[in-house]
Amino acid sequence: MAAETALIVGAGFAGAVYARTLAEAGWTVRVIDRRTHIAGNAYDEVDGNGVRVHRYGPHLFHTNNDAVVEWIQQFGEFVPYQHRVRALLPDGRLVPLPVNADTVEAVLHRPLPDEAAMQAALAEVALPIANPQNAAEHLNSKIGKELTDLFFRPYTKKMWGLDLEEMDASVVKRIPLRTDREDRYFPGDRHQIMPRDGYTAIFRSIFDHPNIRVETGVSYEKGMEDSYTHCFNSMAIDEYFDRSLGELPYRSIRFHARTVEGELPADMNWTVTNYTDTGPLTRETHWDLLPHHRVEATGRRTVTVEEPCDYRDNNEERYYPVKTSDGRYQEKYKEYAALAAGLERMSFIGRCGTYQYLDMDQVINQSLMGARRFLAERGG
Repeated sequence: MAAETALIVGAGFAGAVYARTLAEAGWTVRVIDRRTHIAGNAYDEVDGNGVRVHRYGPHLFHTNNDAVVEWIQQFGEFVPYQHRVRALLPDGRLVPLPVNADTVEAVLHRPLPDEAAMQAALAEVALPIANPQNAAEHLNSKIGKELTDLFFRPYTKKMWGLDLEEMDASVVKRIPLRTDREDRYFPGDRHQIMPRDGYTAIFRSIFDHPNIRVETGVSYEKGMEDSYTHCFNSMAIDEYFDRSLGELPYRSIRFHARTVEGELPADMNWTVTNYTDTGPLTRETHWDLLPHHRVEATGRRTVTVEEPCDYRDNNEERYYPVKTSDGRYQEKYKEYAALAAGLERMSFIGRCGTYQYLDMDQVINQSLMGARRFLAERGG
């Protein structure tokens, strides 16, 4: 019996998980990626300042999924990391984000001695909207118009190119609202960790298997899959079908790095600062505040600022699927998925293949389940 073979398009998390799972089951796997590196959007590297930088923005591993953590920790050492964010107000003050009691005290200029006072303050400003239909209505029903317009309206317009009224509420529901003074971004997740030597090293370890061959700088071309038992494709599904049913839009990010001399203030314990103004930039990241990211002592630090844009204005670099309140693009995706179901030897995987916003733990879990289900259905 001939060996089972797989072509995997994309060397990010989805492709890596499928590749490793199939290889361990005895399949011969070829992984291709049109970029010149592995690790997808999680790719990191040490720059000229001796600082490890995530080329495509900060990737923060957090989850309650024990099985995902057990799987990923096979491939390298992870260290604890508690993420914190501050929002820069128009008057220059920095306040915690997501919104907590300290944030509301600063904006509403009123003392909130306990959670009951915080809850009462929010109840006063919240608008009576029983069944929110979009992101604006959801936020207004929770924190009122002033806080919504300050922390979410300009940021959403910059980030998504949409007004809050046009955006699906599920996008902002991802952001927690707190009535205490907890300032960690993910306090509800049991596992908050970072790879000690970076994500790229983790991917090298995942791909380090005799049944896996990885080729970067290689683009997928239709017909490649004909030489393989099956193809797992993480390219944009609408691109595969030549946008025959219309476009599935994405937001992208332009990254602007700058060098800063000297040390950080001793009391700075947050990594990311969000901008609440109406300018084009959304946030900045101080990489050396992430554990083991200052690799060499050069006396210089790296700060990256993000400028969102349409993916077509950034070499078609797709980062975030667009989710509107009317669900039109998700409905369009379903039409493409129906076309894909007719492809006998092709499965679409990952964020672009399934047109979903997925955190790292989610894409690992989805890919593990998908690969194992595929093998089980084939009796392997």
